[in-house]
Amino acid sequence: MGKLANGLKAFIGANLGEMKLLKASDRKALPELYAQDGKGLNAKVYVKFFNSRGRGTWFATEFDGDNTFFGYTMGLGGDELGYFTLKDMQRGGIERDMSFKPQTLKSAIAAQKKLPGE
Repeated sequence: MGKLANGLKAFIGANLGEMKLLKASDRKALPELYAQDGKGLNAKVYVKFFNSRGRGTWFATEFDGDNTFFGYTMGLGGDELGYFTLKDMQRGGIERDMSFKPQTLKSAIAAQKKLPGE
């Protein structure tokens, strides 16, 4: 393999995980932690993550700018609001729903419940 191919392979290997899950534009769009406090089901979801090999859906409503999200988790034995981390999702093989459009938490949950297997 040539130098260019090796360099490209190294770049992709070093950057693909985070880029696939969270783009720079997402980091800018996601409000800081506690910014949507009190909005309940009217909080806006900016990013949806899912486990393509099993159960679990995560709706991100807030982000600390580094690693920690706040949002809603479904399909893991109990649906609930709480915190989850980018690093755990990267290690767990979680994927991002690239077709998801920002919407209220109420709308996102309703749409998810209509999907087969939910």
